[in-house]
Amino acid sequence: MAEQKLSAAPRPIQGVRRAATPSGVTHVRTCLSGQYVVVGNHLAQHRELSLTAIGLATHIFSVPEGTPVDIRSLAERFPEGRDRIGFALRELEAHGYLRRVREHTEDGRLVTRTYAHHTPVDAASAAVAEPVRAAERRSGAGRARIRHAVEAAGGETPQEGGQAVAEPAVPAGPTAPTVPDAPAPVPEAPVSAAPEMPPQEPARSAPLHEKAVALLAGLRRADERLTLSLREVRRLAPAVVDWFERGVGPVALRHTLTADLPVVMKHPAGVLAYRLRELLPPPLPAAPEPPPVTGRAHRPPPFQECDGCERVFRAPEPGRCRDCRHDQVTGGGAANAA
Repeated sequence: MAEQKLSAAPRPIQGVRRAATPSGVTHVRTCLSGQYVVVGNHLAQHRELSLTAIGLATHIFSVPEGTPVDIRSLAERFPEGRDRIGFALRELEAHGYLRRVREHTEDGRLVTRTYAHHTPVDAASAAVAEPVRAAERRSGAGRARIRHAVEAAGGETPQEGGQAVAEPAVPAGPTAPTVPDAPAPVPEAPVSAAPEMPPQEPARSAPLHEKAVALLAGLRRADERLTLSLREVRRLAPAVVDWFERGVGPVALRHTLTADLPVVMKHPAGVLAYRLRELLPPPLPAAPEPPPVTGRAHRPPPFQECDGCERVFRAPEPGRCRDCRHDQVTGGGAANAA
């Protein structure tokens, strides 16, 4: 009796070539004539991207331009939640496959435009390329408006001085593949006279400005909460100079800024700015003019020599001094009494 085998050899699958490798994947390839997308191995075999990110990138590469690929639209299309889709989009952005940019449309609306790079780019080159693309879109929109105006004018472009230049006709023929136009050269603006600059405010006194900066920087000695940054000091210094120019001294101004501060003070610079603005005193009135000074009123009488005692004294006219006049009156009265 013949020996019976326990297991028979597997029969080959019809239409599939026999694999040379004993295990692993076997590719069953089919030639596609349409409705396919080409994905590079740098994406399909990426070592750092998750499977969600690779699959999401493949889907984005396969959809036509203009298809919304935001988180909400993708979450409605696939069973993954918004968190997984958002994380996958950030993965693709980090590795240079996607670039989402906020741009203004021709009608002034702000939209988010997504650039899908079938070949990954680094962040530096993408940052340089985005302004170039924006300029190309603006120049393309400008050329479209000019072309529309030319067609409306009958094929002529009005120029300065009443002249017109005919636009060359486009020969009819089979449609050529669309090639992005090069950016149109920007016409040079006519050289005109420099615009008149408005009169500038006279520069503040340098000593008063330095004095104001020193006062603001030293407020933290009175209260630690009044510690100001250099930017805040420079912003408040002109208001302090206004106080100085109105005759307020540093001691009085420091007391105005540091007295009765609120218990809770989140923005000390705002409190100081409010006090400097709202408590600013009016300018001092002009000082009254002193009375006119005459030379005779303040000139003392000249020196005179006394005729009795030869003592020098001041008197408008020569004669006797006050003591000699008193003795003369007293002696004369005594002689009469005798």
